[in-house]
Amino acid sequence: MSPYEIYIIHLSWGSGGKMRPVLAFVVDEGTVDIYQITTKYESKSKEIKALYFKIINWAQAGLDRESYVDTGTLITLPMDAFKGKIPVGRLTSADKQRLFKFLSK
Repeated sequence: MSPYEIYIIHLSWGSGGKMRPVLAFVVDEGTVDIYQITTKYESKSKEIKALYFKIINWAQAGLDRESYVDTGTLITLPMDAFKGKIPVGRLTSADKQRLFKFLSK
């Protein structure tokens, strides 16, 4: 597993949960810090939109449609959450550089 790879995993919250695309951001021994990926953008508030990073090369990253990285919450998961999972793709070099600049603001 490497940073900037995209996986589809089950994320749960409260009594619910669903399969979601996520971006592996920091991979440590035993844990992975991830950002969720979403296609929902237009209906969000100005404040939320300011936290969403647009993936320009979404198809090359293995995604089905225009997508955004929700940088508002960095989630730490155990490495076991990715057991048996194969990445669907990874951010392109251009999107990685753009994300780094976006997070540096």
